[in-house]
Amino acid sequence: MKTVKIGIDVGGTFTHAVAVETAGGAALIGKAMVPTTHTATEGVARGVVESLHKLMAETGLTADRIALIAHSTTQATNALLEGDVATVGIIGLGSGVEGKRAKSETAVGDIELAPGKFLRTHHRFLDTAKDFSDAAIRRALDELVAAGAEVIVASESFGVDDPSREERVIALATEMGLGGTVASAISQLYGLRARTRTAVINASMLPKMLMTANMTEQAVRESGIAAPLMVMRSDGGIMSIEEMRRRPILTMLSGPAAGVAAALMYAKISDGIFLEVGGTSTDISVIKNGRPLVRTAEVGGHRLYLRTLDVRTEGVAGGSVPRLKGKKLIDVGPRSAHIAGLHYEAFTAPDRWRDPRAVAVQPKPGDPDDYLGVALGGETEPSVTLTPTGASNLLGLVTGYGQGEMATIRAAFEWLGTITGLGAEGTATEMLRLACAKNVRTVTRMIDEYKLDRSLLTLVGGGGGAEAIVPFTAQLLKLPQRTAENCEVISAIGVALGILRDTIERTMPDPTEADLVQLRQEAAERVLAMGAAPETVEVTVEVDRQTKRVTAIATGSQELRTRDLNEVRPTDEALLATAGKSMGLTGDESAELRGASGSLRVYQGLRLEPRLFGLIRTKRRPVRVLDDDGIVRLQLTRGTVKPCAAGEATGLIGRLMDEQTVWGDAGALLPDLYLVAGGRIVDLTGLAERSQVTGVARAEADRLAPTAPVVVISSRKA
Repeated sequence: MKTVKIGIDVGGTFTHAVAVETAGGAALIGKAMVPTTHTATEGVARGVVESLHKLMAETGLTADRIALIAHSTTQATNALLEGDVATVGIIGLGSGVEGKRAKSETAVGDIELAPGKFLRTHHRFLDTAKDFSDAAIRRALDELVAAGAEVIVASESFGVDDPSREERVIALATEMGLGGTVASAISQLYGLRARTRTAVINASMLPKMLMTANMTEQAVRESGIAAPLMVMRSDGGIMSIEEMRRRPILTMLSGPAAGVAAALMYAKISDGIFLEVGGTSTDISVIKNGRPLVRTAEVGGHRLYLRTLDVRTEGVAGGSVPRLKGKKLIDVGPRSAHIAGLHYEAFTAPDRWRDPRAVAVQPKPGDPDDYLGVALGGETEPSVTLTPTGASNLLGLVTGYGQGEMATIRAAFEWLGTITGLGAEGTATEMLRLACAKNVRTVTRMIDEYKLDRSLLTLVGGGGGAEAIVPFTAQLLKLPQRTAENCEVISAIGVALGILRDTIERTMPDPTEADLVQLRQEAAERVLAMGAAPETVEVTVEVDRQTKRVTAIATGSQELRTRDLNEVRPTDEALLATAGKSMGLTGDESAELRGASGSLRVYQGLRLEPRLFGLIRTKRRPVRVLDDDGIVRLQLTRGTVKPCAAGEATGLIGRLMDEQTVWGDAGALLPDLYLVAGGRIVDLTGLAERSQVTGVARAEADRLAPTAPVVVISSRKA
């Protein structure tokens, strides 16, 4: 039986591969690491295959046990940063009054990808009412090729409504041996300039990404592995390599997505801040109600029609180098020991730490020249530095991966402590305060932006430098924290466990119930076409009244999770205790099971919170939804819980909206509503109108027998 998933994470320095056994859960059964092969003829594809072969050799894994291979890629992002993209020819289409606007808006010009790096474009326009013959199209294509175009984009004003003319242009381009992109196939949102720009960036990546995809697939198949080959997307899902050939832009900015996928699927975060810490930087993302938060991507200051995870990157990590001005530590990072060509004190043998001498270092031209290097034993050049990894080891914050040579660490900080006058522990604390303050600012900003409830949040650390940064950051924020298991390969695990995912966005000024149901079905069909098992498919719909945009996000996996018959599930008492602990209940406070549907159970607690200096206590009714394994899938600080039969759910939801809708300056504010039905949590909070809520709820309830138990959860907006 094929039960092993392979995840391969292509990092800037190393490529990590892991094997995850999915029968009975998600157990790591092997890992391997090779240097990332940036300079190889095959590019990073060689490292992907080398890490796969090394993993199979070290674990004895055979091809017949592999259910899926998935890998992340930094290639799309690197191509944009380095300007290593193809020149794009654009054929704009239109007629009449709209045609004049289309001619202007499809001429997007050269796009600055990074300082001094440009994506070059050439443009031709065809008036479809005058001459849209094959001959006219070929003339335009010939002119673009003569100007230097290597790939083609076809973009029309209302191509979203009727893509046939865009498709005709690309079909003729394909006959001429040119790659191409139909703009409406990349995005179905109105907004011609942004849609064209997004399609142009997609097309510019095609030649290089196709070459890498073909090389990777060929090498995997030559290894005798017939398992599906998947690629990580920028929104945290995975897609088939065939889909990547068509829409490589979906892998752009996907570097941090693998870690976030692991936070969801492996670390089982329902509400929290995930910090993936490497040697040079920390990627920070938010997970709310079991979903990562996303935003619209930008390149060179230009908005794209592409949804990516909202990941903020700070230049501080386990290997960040401190800056020393005189006797005072003034900053830590953003340069790291790796970039400065220095070794970590934490991993330096004790017998090497002799006669230390501080040497000011400038890691790169243009950097400050006061980074701390240390020359040892009479060296003329510095070879070592002090890092947050060493500081956290000294303060007892590192208990797993990243533990170093304590004798060297103590000697190093006692030496630096005599310079700063703070002593060893004081210097380590000051170094971590300077380093982690950057993460504190970013985390605080994200909490404020997304209006997160701090009482529900946990900081979760991943990456090899997790314990060097996250525990102290959590202390400064006064938030609980934990380190993910197997943190050093968390991204590769995330790739292996990544869910199939696709997103459809449409411009709909006034969507009807039928429109939303149809869009949900279309999104579901896309992940089904990728190979998702029907029972695993979930679709979330969001309606933005301000932008007139409707988004349907479908997720699924290739198989239902199988359970080891010897695996013991938590007892009813244990699940209740987990729910109560999650709610922070103490003393005479209590929780109870209020309802269940499929593998999900809904608990509600009673918390007595002091007010007015403890003179009075107010009641709060927190809600938790747990699965059979005791994982918290949804948590609310307060709510109303109503169990009912599936056939009664829509009517009950209507009554709750009547009772709990509040009125503000923006009009009616519907309560936050969730339907727990058949093992799924249907999130209805993204819907703006009453009819939309009842329509989506009805579609979900109709999947079950009318008498099947479901649970409705509502929470009145403040």
